[in-house]
Amino acid sequence: MPTILAEAIELHAPERKLWTRGEFERLGAASLIDPERFELMDGELILKVSKHRPHVNAFSFLYLWLLRTFGDMAVNGEAPIDVHPSENRVSEPVPDLIVLNRTFDSIPSGNPAPSDLNLVVEISDTSLHFDLTTKAGVYARAGIIEYWVLDIQTRRMIVHRDPVDGTYQSVLVYGENEAIAPLAAPDAEFRPSQAFVG
Repeated sequence: MPTILAEAIELHAPERKLWTRGEFERLGAASLIDPERFELMDGELILKVSKHRPHVNAFSFLYLWLLRTFGDMAVNGEAPIDVHPSENRVSEPVPDLIVLNRTFDSIPSGNPAPSDLNLVVEISDTSLHFDLTTKAGVYARAGIIEYWVLDIQTRRMIVHRDPVDGTYQSVLVYGENEAIAPLAAPDAEFRPSQAFVG
């Protein structure tokens, strides 16, 4: 009859390879991965989820509203950004949308720094938990002053503001018909419902 092993068994997680920006760039240069399909976060290569029509529509509606609000030289779609200097080596997020506090042609090389950003936006379908935890932490530690997460499933916007010691002190949820004004454009109003068809 088999016996139960009484001794404590020490369990170990499998070893994981953490990547740097340099290694990520070399993988892309060697055509070992497609850099457009991955994002480097906390040393891990995150496979970008393919975008379904609701995500594409929401991106388009929100992008057009940001262009009208901030001007066509201040808004970038899917552009990599720098984060806190201590994390730049292992993180290079690519938000869905960013709003710069200067024109993008004034940044001829490299990534925008957190101090260059008025607003960072992620559009979440299947990535909501990741966007509200991992990305929110990276953005807060970088001191990004305002971070919006458009939750497609529940048609709401989660607005993060006031980063202090690596945490957003203000996190508010706006329903689909509630108006939000960006800190950098307090007279402009956006309602989550504007990002959806019907």
